Amino acid sequence: MGIWSKKSITALRAEAASSEGGLKRTLGALNLTMLGIGAIIGAGIFVLTGTAAANFAGPGVSLSFVLAGLACLFAGLCYAEFASMIPIAGSAYTYSYATMGEGVAWFIGWNLVLEYLFAAATVSVGWSGYFSAMLNEVGVHIPAAFASAPLTVINGHEVVRAFTCVDGTGATLMDATTSAAFVVRDACTAAGGTPVEGLINLPAVLLILALTFLLVRGVQESATFNNIVVAIKMTIVLLVIGFGFMYVNTDNWSPFIPEMVTNPDGSTKYGMSGVLRAAPVVFFSYIGFDAVSTAAQEAKNPQ
Repeated sequence: MGIWSKKSITALRAEAASSEGGLKRTLGALNLTMLGIGAIIGAGIFVLTGTAAANFAGPGVSLSFVLAGLACLFAGLCYAEFASMIPIAGSAYTYSYATMGEGVAWFIGWNLVLEYLFAAATVSVGWSGYFSAMLNEVGVHIPAAFASAPLTVINGHEVVRAFTCVDGTGATLMDATTSAAFVVRDACTAAGGTPVEGLINLPAVLLILALTFLLVRGVQESATFNNIVVAIKMTIVLLVIGFGFMYVNTDNWSPFIPEMVTNPDGSTKYGMSGVLRAAPVVFFSYIGFDAVSTAAQEAKNPQ
């Protein structure tokens, strides 16, 4: 048939019906909504807001969120229409298979695999850092060799051995895997520490294995766990907003869109162009709404 061969919606529905024993339609509107919120509220909204404000838009970053949200709104409506029309697992892969052909679907499918692969790895490594720091606070020290990556990329191209600089008690002094610039061994020694090369980020690996086991157990168990986590995350976000109001300095809102500034390297920030440049950066904060469509075959009523 060739790479442009398409699979009709009728054929896709028939395949899904024949394999109904594998995926049960158990998710309701609440579970799907919580699934979307859980995928969206993550590292992006907590980390990128300050980065986008400092490097691009200033207080005008709120407008950047509006622009990015508008783009996500239209994309979300498209996903909603496709998911109700083709209520089958696969998300964009399935939709492109039915509309543009097997070749395009193959390309999009592998892009989705890479997207989720790197997203899962990035979030698990970030979680590992916070988890290790929390354990250190209560006196439990994970050996540095088992809490950092064995390799790191410097300046976008050079691959070197990563290491963590620790003092005599096991507390982290410097971490070459998270520093903006590579921390040389001499600096570690001068700080009175011992450089320890990373072997494996064990907390991150264990987190991935635990979540994989949960997903294998079934979608209902996963949805219940996700609902609990979303409730915790929403509570934290609301608490941050609520208590944050007490520390708001409205003088920082003026000018709302600062005048454009030229950086030493010739690039610019602030101004309306800065607001526009920040929009694709904060777009990452919304990433995850498409995860709802992947559960279309497990929804009681996809429409």
